[in-house]
Amino acid sequence: MLENKLLITGLSVSYFLHNKNINAVDNVSIELKSCESLGIAGESGCGKSTMVSAIMRNISPPGKITGGRIFLDGEEITKLSDKEFDSKIRWKKISIIFQGALNSLDPVYPIKSQFKDLFESHGQLYDNNKVITILENVGLEKSVLQKYPHELSGGMKQRVVIALALLLEPDIIIADEPTTALDVLVQAQIIKVLKKLKEKGISIILISHDLALISALVDKIGIMFAGKIIEFNTTKEIIFAPKNEYTKNLISSTPQLRKKVQEKKFKVNAKNLKDF
Repeated sequence: MLENKLLITGLSVSYFLHNKNINAVDNVSIELKSCESLGIAGESGCGKSTMVSAIMRNISPPGKITGGRIFLDGEEITKLSDKEFDSKIRWKKISIIFQGALNSLDPVYPIKSQFKDLFESHGQLYDNNKVITILENVGLEKSVLQKYPHELSGGMKQRVVIALALLLEPDIIIADEPTTALDVLVQAQIIKVLKKLKEKGISIILISHDLALISALVDKIGIMFAGKIIEFNTTKEIIFAPKNEYTKNLISSTPQLRKKVQEKKFKVNAKNLKDF
């Protein structure tokens, strides 16, 4: 039996606005085995990005992690100080491809400088051979290093961001909406890159509102709604035998070529939501 690579229990994140407590992530628990891939799906605003920001300690005021424990390889990383987390975990054990990653590259520096910055921020010397190898692994030539972000296509920029996430050889990569603003052909290229990473033993957490996209890559899927994981199962069970009514509606909302689109309304029952 594979051991848990990442275990999250009871994770909660709240935003405190004008004496009002908004629960963006509400008592979420998930597990990720070694060499396994996990998808988190749900509509915009359900708490997906807030959850992964909490894992990476990127929650900014007025947001605050209000509960929960996170274990990586059996070690509780929630007990680490921010300095220890930055030196031991961030980018080295867990890295993230942020939502809107195309805008995360500095437009005034060539790509090579951005790789150098990441090395230096972790006290390492720039390794050109390592960078070239990683670029090749995501389907890019070394000539990319001399270019500025505006000289690259959307797909090339996204693959540069993936290469940066791989630079310090993490065990887990979190991809938060990695295909946003990309056309269908480029989306397929990015998914192909992520599949290759999975084959190499890297655990992947893929965040998206697109169930069709997620199901092409992951082993398990968690469905998120109103800050809660309301259904968690294997990809096959989620897609072909969903148990929750919201999951069924989410799947049926995926456009199909030979099927007429019908509008569906999902009513939130606050009493029932507490039982998830």
